[in-house]
Parts: sequence; structure tokens; C-alpha cells
Amino acid sequence: MTELFSPELGYPALFFLSFLAATVLPLGSEWLLVAMVAGSYEPAPTVLVATAGNTLGACSTYAIGIWGGAYLIKRILRIDENSQKKAERFYSKWGQWSLLFAWLPVVGDPLCLVGGIARVRFSLFLLLVVIGKFFRYALLAWGTLQAV
Repeated sequence: MTELFSPELGYPALFFLSFLAATVLPLGSEWLLVAMVAGSYEPAPTVLVATAGNTLGACSTYAIGIWGGAYLIKRILRIDENSQKKAERFYSKWGQWSLLFAWLPVVGDPLCLVGGIARVRFSLFLLLVVIGKFFRYALLAWGTLQAV
């Protein structure tokens, strides 16, 4: 499977892996970005491709929250109405800013899902997610260049 995501396949592989890494699949795209930047790939387009793929993956998780949120809340998570209203009030006040951390492992995907369930305005969702993901990849690229 690692051959599928080798640096030789370039930007399409990075985009695809970054997209999948931002869904509920337990994948990481950082290793490929580091390998590409440490190799012969230019850092700026590499960071932009990874950011675009990862952001689109986050948008798919957001969409699942919008269209599948009621089902998830009632059937899977079994959250009662009082708890749901409390969580919605908290999230509407503070939660949207947590989307800046959508790049974090383990909690990032659920943050995007909850963003959809809470119906965060898409333009705000997109802005916060792009900022967080871009800075994560840019920092990785910069660190790789410093180490090489």
C-alpha cells in the first residue's frame, strides 16, 4: 500500500492521501508531505496541495454532520434533548473557534462533524479549517527544510 502513496506519484497522491486523512479513516498525510519537501518538490505548491486535499476531506465530514447529524445524535450517540441543547449553546458560543484545531489527530475529524451538526456557517467553517490546516502543513514544510 505504501507504493500507492510514494513521493514519486507526486501531487495527486498527496492530494488523495490528505483528503482521506481528513475523514474518519485513520491515516496521516504528514509523512508524504515531509518526504516530498525533503526530496525535490517545491514547498509552496506541496503545502497548497496538501491543504486543499485535507480541507476537502474536512468538508466531507462537515457534510456528513449536516445531513446525517440528526441520525447520529438520536440513533448512534443516543444523546437526550436536554444534553443536546446544552451542547448546542456551548458550541454556538465557543465551539466554532475550535475548528482552527481541525488538523489535530483524533479530535480534528469529530470537530468537523460537530461543526456540521451545529450548522456552523460554511464560509466560517471553511475559513477556520483552511487556516489551521495550512499553518500545520506550512510548519511541517518549514521544519523539514530546516532539517535537510
